[in-house]
Amino acid sequence: MENMKSELIGLLCKKSFKYSEEPVFKLVSGSMSRFYVNCKPVTLSPRGIYLVGHLIFERIRGDQVGGVGGMTFGADPMAVATSFVSEIKGMPVKAFSIRKDQKDHGIIKWIEGDLEKNERVAIIEDVVTTGGSTIKAIERARAEGLDIASVTVLVDRQEGGMENIRQHVANVSAIITIEEMLDCYKTLE
Repeated sequence: MENMKSELIGLLCKKSFKYSEEPVFKLVSGSMSRFYVNCKPVTLSPRGIYLVGHLIFERIRGDQVGGVGGMTFGADPMAVATSFVSEIKGMPVKAFSIRKDQKDHGIIKWIEGDLEKNERVAIIEDVVTTGGSTIKAIERARAEGLDIASVTVLVDRQEGGMENIRQHVANVSAIITIEEMLDCYKTLE
C-alpha cells in the first residue's frame, strides 16, 4: 500500500496541486491560501481511480461498513472506486452520494444509493480544510438514519479540519497530508 500511496501523491502533485509563496488561491471558506488542491483530475483518471479505490478500501475495511460515500461531487468517484475494489476483494461495500441540495420531487431525500436505515457507513472526502463540507455530509447522513463508523479524507490541508470533524466522529483519518504534497512538489521544482 505504501507504493500505491507514493504513486498517488506523485499523481496529485503533478495534476492536482498548485503552490504559491503568496496566498493567491481563494478557498470555499473565502480565505486565501498558498495551496490549491483539486483532486478531480486524479480521482477521475483510470490510474487515480485504481489507486484511490484500493487505498480507501484498505483504510475502511476494518470498519465493518455497508456503504461508503460523501458530498457530491468530490466524493463520488472515490466512493465508486472503493465500491468496485470492495467487490473485487470479496467484501462488497455500496457507494452512495450525498446531495448538496435536497431533492424537491419524487421521494425527498439527501442521499442516493442502496442503503438501509441504521446502516453503518464510512464518509469520505477528497480535500479537507476546515471540515465544513464533511460535517455537513455527516449531519445529512445521520438525518437519513445512517450510522457513521468513520471518516476518511484523501488530502488533509492540515488547517484544523480534521480536529473539527473529530468533534462529530471519533474515527477520522487522512491518507495524504498537505505536508506530503509539499515534499513532493519540492522534488519537482
